[in-house]
Amino acid sequence: MPTIHRNIPDSAGLNTFRADPAMRQLLKVYLDAETLAALLPQLDRMGELAGGELERLALEADRNPPVLNIRNRTGAAEERVEKHPSYVRMEEIAFGEFGLAAMSHRGGVFGRPDKLPPLAKYALVYLFVQQEFGLCCPLSMTDSLTRTLVKFGDPELVAEYFDELTSQDMDVAFQGAMFMTEQPAGSDVGAIETTARQEADGSWRLYGDKWFCSNPDADLAMVLARPEGAGQGTGALSLFLLPRRLPDGSRNAYRILRLKDKMGTRSMASGEIMLEGAVAHLVGDPGQGFKQMTDMINMSRLANGVRSAGMMRRSVAEALFIARNRTAFGKRLADLPLMRRQLVKMLVTAEQGRSMVFHTARVLQRADAGDAEAAKVLRILTPLLKFRTCRDARKVAGDAMEVRGGCGYIEEFSDARVLRDSHLGSIWEGTSNIVALDVARATRREGALAALRAHLEGLLAECGSVPDGLAGAMTRACDLMEAVASDKAREDEVRTAASAVYNVASAVIMAWEEARISGASGGRARLAGLVLRHKLLPRDPLADGAAEGDGALLEQALAEAEPMLEAAE
Repeated sequence: MPTIHRNIPDSAGLNTFRADPAMRQLLKVYLDAETLAALLPQLDRMGELAGGELERLALEADRNPPVLNIRNRTGAAEERVEKHPSYVRMEEIAFGEFGLAAMSHRGGVFGRPDKLPPLAKYALVYLFVQQEFGLCCPLSMTDSLTRTLVKFGDPELVAEYFDELTSQDMDVAFQGAMFMTEQPAGSDVGAIETTARQEADGSWRLYGDKWFCSNPDADLAMVLARPEGAGQGTGALSLFLLPRRLPDGSRNAYRILRLKDKMGTRSMASGEIMLEGAVAHLVGDPGQGFKQMTDMINMSRLANGVRSAGMMRRSVAEALFIARNRTAFGKRLADLPLMRRQLVKMLVTAEQGRSMVFHTARVLQRADAGDAEAAKVLRILTPLLKFRTCRDARKVAGDAMEVRGGCGYIEEFSDARVLRDSHLGSIWEGTSNIVALDVARATRREGALAALRAHLEGLLAECGSVPDGLAGAMTRACDLMEAVASDKAREDEVRTAASAVYNVASAVIMAWEEARISGASGGRARLAGLVLRHKLLPRDPLADGAAEGDGALLEQALAEAEPMLEAAE
C-alpha cells in the first residue's frame, strides 16, 4: 500500500508519458509499429522533460513575460521583444531538439528519412503542453504557415523561406505568425481594412493596423489585406507573406506598437502591429486570400484542440495523483464518494478530447494523402474539436484546481496558470459561437456531416460490441445537426447540435479504439458508455440513482496512476 503523505502531494519529477499507460495503448492503435518504435524514446524524453525541466521553465516564463524595447541605450531605434531565458530554452526544446515545427514538412527529424505522420507531432505536443501552453502558439503558427505557404505559394517564394522555416538550428530558424485581427474585424473577417497597394514594379506594400498579433516579432507572418479597388467582403481579400526583414537585412516597414497584457499565455508575446508600407509577397491568387488563410486557421484550430486535450490530461493526472496521496476525514480523497464522482466526470471529458485529437490526426493523414472523403470528415471534425474540447478544458482545469484545494489557487503550483491558459482556446481562431456556426456551414454547404456519419457507421461496423443506444444516439445527433444547419430560424440551436455530434463521435471512436487495443480491459468501452449515459441519453436528474458513477472505470484509472505513486515515495 503506497504511503499517504500528510503534506501537500507534489508530482514534480514524474515522467508524464510513463505515468499515462493509456497513451501508449492508443498510440499502438493509431501508429504503425515502425513509427511508434522510433517515436517511443522521444515520447519518453518529452515526458521526462514535462515532469521536470519544462515545469520549472514554464513557471519562470509565466512570471517574467516578454518586454518590448523600442530603442537601445544610445537612443537609436532598435525594436526588440526581449524574452526571458526560460522561454528561450523552451524554444530550443520545441523547435530545435524535437523539431516540432519541421517534422510534418521534411525528413530528417529524429533521423527518420521521411516526414512523420501528424500524430507524431501532436503526441509530442500533447505532452509538451501539459507544462507550457504559450509557446505552442508560435509553434503551431510556424507549422501551419509552412503548410499554407507550400500549398499555395509560388515555388520560388517557397524555396526562399522553406529551409529556415523547417530548420532545427536556432541560429537560423524562422518562426511564423498570423496577423489577421483588426479593431473592426475580429470574427467578422470581411470587415478587414488593411490595404495592399501594388507598386509600378509589381511589388506589394501593406498599410493598416492589426490589433491582436501573437508572436509579433516573428520572422514571417501571413497577413490578410484588401488590394486597392478590390471591393468589400471576404471575397475581395488576398493573402500575403510578410517578412520581418528585407533581403538587405533592413527592417521592414511595420512597427510593434505595444504588447498585450493578457490573462494567460503570459510567457509568449502578443502585440499590436502598424503596417506602414511594408513589403509583402502575394500568396496564391488575388481574391482567394480568405479561402487560403482558412487552411492555416483550420490547422491552428486543430492545434488548439490538441493543446486543450493535453491540458485536460494534465489536470486529470494531477487530480488522480492528489486523490491517491491526500487524506481527509480519515480516508484517501479517492475513497470519498463525491470526489470519486468528480474524478470520473473529469476523466470522461479528458479522454473524449484525447480520442478526438488522435483520431482527427489519423483522418488528417488520409486527407493529405488525397482521400476526398477523409477531407470532408476532417472539415467537420476540426471545428467540432475546436468548439467542444476547448470549452471542456476550462471546466476540467477548474475542477482540478479544486481537487488540490487552496494550494491550487496559489501561483507556486501551476493550477492557476493552466486555468488561465485554458480559456484561450475557445477565443482564438474563432470563438465558440463562430466555430459552432462553422460546423453548421460545413454541414449545409460541403456535405461534411454526411461524410462524418458514414465514417462513424464504418467505425461501428468494426466494433465487436457497442454500448446499447449508441447507434440510435448517433442517428439522432446527426439528424438534429442536419435540421438545425438547414434552417436559419434555428441558429440558436447550433451549439446544442454541435455538442451532440461531438459527444456521439467521441463515444463511437472510443468504442472503436476498444476493439483495436490488444488485450483491452474494457476501459474505453466504459468511457463510451459514460459519454452516452451522461451527455447524450435523456435522464431524470431527480430520480433515485441519477448520480450513479462507474466505480470500475475509476479504479482502473487509479490503478494506471500507480507509477505516479511509486515515483512519489
